[in-house]
Amino acid sequence: AAAILYARTMNGEDQARDLQGAFAAALAAVPVMIPHAAGAMRLEGGKAQALIAADALLHLEGQPHLVCHATMLLTRLQGAARRRGAQAALVRHFDIAELFAFACPASLAPPLPRAFAAALGLNGLPPGPDALRHLAGALLARVADKNLPHPGQALELAVFLQGAKWPWAALVLKALEMGHGLKPRGYQRTGLEIWERLAEWEEPAPSPPPGQQPVTADEAQELLRRALGKDAEARPAQMDYAAQVAAAFAPRPSERENTVLLAEAGTGLGKTLGYLAPAAIWAGKNAGSVWISTYTKNLQRQLGAETRRIWPDAALQRRRVAVRKGRENYLCLLNAQDRFASFSASTPQGAALAALIARWALASADGDMVGGDFPAWLMGLLSVHSASGQVSPMSLGLTDRRGECSFAACPHFRKCFIEKARVRAARAAIVIANHAVVLTQAAAGIMLGETAPRGEEEAVPFARLIFDEGHHLFDAADSAFSGHLTGLEAAELRRWIKGPQSSRRRGRSLRERLGDLVEGASGARGLLGAVEAEAACLPASGWRQRIAQGQPQGAAEVFFSLVRAHVLARAGRQARGREIEADCLPAHPDLLEAAERLEAALTDLRAVMGRLAATLLRKLASEAAELSSGERGRIESLARSLRRRGDLVLGGWCGMLRRLLDDAADEGAPDDRFASWFSIEYAFGSEYDTGLHAHWIDPTVPLAECVLGPADGVVITSATLRDRLPDAPDDWQSAQMRTGAAHLPWAARRVSFRSPFDYGRQARIFIVTDLGRENMDQLAAAYRALFLAAGGGALGLFTAISRLRAVHERIQGPLAQAGLPLLAQHADPMDTGTLVDLFRWQRDACLLGTDAVRDGVDVPTESLRLMVMDRVPWPRPAILERARRAAFGGQAWTDMMVRLRLRQAFGRLIRRQDDRGVFVMLDGRMASRFLTAFPEAVPVKRTGLAQAITETARFLKS
Repeated sequence: AAAILYARTMNGEDQARDLQGAFAAALAAVPVMIPHAAGAMRLEGGKAQALIAADALLHLEGQPHLVCHATMLLTRLQGAARRRGAQAALVRHFDIAELFAFACPASLAPPLPRAFAAALGLNGLPPGPDALRHLAGALLARVADKNLPHPGQALELAVFLQGAKWPWAALVLKALEMGHGLKPRGYQRTGLEIWERLAEWEEPAPSPPPGQQPVTADEAQELLRRALGKDAEARPAQMDYAAQVAAAFAPRPSERENTVLLAEAGTGLGKTLGYLAPAAIWAGKNAGSVWISTYTKNLQRQLGAETRRIWPDAALQRRRVAVRKGRENYLCLLNAQDRFASFSASTPQGAALAALIARWALASADGDMVGGDFPAWLMGLLSVHSASGQVSPMSLGLTDRRGECSFAACPHFRKCFIEKARVRAARAAIVIANHAVVLTQAAAGIMLGETAPRGEEEAVPFARLIFDEGHHLFDAADSAFSGHLTGLEAAELRRWIKGPQSSRRRGRSLRERLGDLVEGASGARGLLGAVEAEAACLPASGWRQRIAQGQPQGAAEVFFSLVRAHVLARAGRQARGREIEADCLPAHPDLLEAAERLEAALTDLRAVMGRLAATLLRKLASEAAELSSGERGRIESLARSLRRRGDLVLGGWCGMLRRLLDDAADEGAPDDRFASWFSIEYAFGSEYDTGLHAHWIDPTVPLAECVLGPADGVVITSATLRDRLPDAPDDWQSAQMRTGAAHLPWAARRVSFRSPFDYGRQARIFIVTDLGRENMDQLAAAYRALFLAAGGGALGLFTAISRLRAVHERIQGPLAQAGLPLLAQHADPMDTGTLVDLFRWQRDACLLGTDAVRDGVDVPTESLRLMVMDRVPWPRPAILERARRAAFGGQAWTDMMVRLRLRQAFGRLIRRQDDRGVFVMLDGRMASRFLTAFPEAVPVKRTGLAQAITETARFLKS
């Protein structure tokens, strides 16, 4: 107490240090536990003790400890002890990760003491377990600091959490009293009511069309020099690259032609700043927006960080740059209001989860929960794990769901994070999106003839576009322009129309959304009833059980029941992993008859939805003087939703069914642009979905029509645009085919820049020839020995989740004994982005993952020095793959896919001039024709496992 009183008279830095010491002393009686080898290190009463995993779990079951991310610690210990159960999880521990999320909301740091210390600006931490007490004191001092975000909300939440038995509550309340003079006073809010504190957004004025001033090479290069800084190393190729991209911002040469640039830029060139500089100049000169699209949400975050080098001032950067994602990525305030109440009433962990999310939401820049500033590790920290090993904001119902949003009718509409993101993007110079958002919006705009509809995801007239990670455009277009008529999709549409049939699900029916809006609109009430009646053809609650038992109800369930029987008859003996599938034709007459009846029913539903939408829009015109702004917004949103679901969803389904029937009737040549099939999808061993699928065999045809052609200028860039064939290393044909440039009636410009790295000196490749690929013990032994030889800093890539889990189970103990942290996708209670962040922060960590890790990891320096791949990454042998092989050259197509995946994986290994890395393929089937995927200078050696281990260790330690 004396130290606390004295601290109030000291300067800020000394006061913070004194508070830190006082709070650390207050925790002296709490034992500390940190992971250590295959067990843990425990500190109590000044005595440190190493424990095996089983003994550590017994201590955690007995009393609260000071820990960092309790769930991760428990997962590690239970794995090492070969024990499952939640007994130790029932004790509420003093978790540093929870306190960090409270004291530093919206601060991105992986759950590691070193990372938390860096976020706080601490110079260093004591070694061993005592670091947690030091860090706890610093975090509580941060709560007392005058710069704490939203101290009033912090007080309300601390009082609320004290009632929920949060271990930190008493200390947090004391810190708030000392630093801010805040004390609980009688009744107060819980602090969860974030919607009462958020600022409202304002609709921007319509923007005039942008100018058409070009960007010169000198302008782009000068801004690039400023962004790099005067002490940056000279990169002539980066300057040349920026000049080439600047030329792509020239005015459109004619009405029928634009500028499309394919720019391959080798790893390490610095392409991000190379295209950001001319993009920023064009946006500034012409008062327009440049949309930059990348493949993953984590890469969006990295790209947003790079823009700070163009606009170092944080406030200016926030005005100039906006991030756009799909609605499902943002916190929905109405969902939060509902879910916070259920979380708080469930368990103490649920109450803490609600409070920490509320703390984040008020501090967040944009409410983005997936790849934004939300600490995704909170999900695993405070939630019961799902069967997949982790919980996401979407699975907890916190983000927007299809069909639930009532837009202007929502009580929180004026404070909605999604609407704020839309408004920011309308004003921004640089909009950072992902391929899925860009292609989906472009497709919707073309199909509906809209340029800026309000309501759901609006279509945008993309004038200037940059596609980074352009090698993924084919796959992104494949997803955006495909059709899926499945039980789950159809049931979602019924739920949107008729409302949820389960009391556990939030949502309102179309009748509840319309409410009194149908009054006075001629025929609207009757049309609403007709929509509800026609929706009876869609699957109702319990549809999975009924079709499995052969007792379907309604046209859609009958169709899906027959589809299921068709797939089981044709492909029932396939291994039932994620999906089994079968060709649609030949089909039983009963199935074709059911398809015809379903097409007719969906056509009728589409017609009455269209008439209801038209009636609502007529009401806007006829009652313009009487309708309030809120009513107009509700009518406009609902009319557009009806139209979009009718034209896009139902129209697409009817087209798929009609094509199936026409092909079966042989009324003409089958439409060879599409591949169609039936499937049964599985999740956790049970049937999850059943339906009909249709994909473009070449999805870059609609990509060129909807996106590349209409834009004024497009830049498509990547380090791996081209496939390097053994006899044609500079072939552009694959790049043009996979980006859609081949379908333009004019030629795309093409430039290529080599990587600046000395691969012959910096990298080695080993192909192991004496390993039993299907023997999990041998495979795990290879991973273990290679990871140990490298001393960590290793990424293991797998072609199947089951193989990843088998290896993880076998090697986690030996690596822990050697002091190498092991992280694993699909095993640890963490999202992929957090796992990569943890890997980046720990020099000797090892990470196991699948394609998502291969495509999203960007780990420079020695944190990644070894990459091991379990098998040649062949494409999945599916019906769609068979169709594409037939269309694109058979084995040549398959070989190209393998080479491109190998190029992408190897490209993550060497990121800087001083990196050294080894790539190991544990599959002796690796053919010589695949070796052109790697840089020519890299030595490639086929060898036995023992020699690969020896040479890996020698090369990395030399």
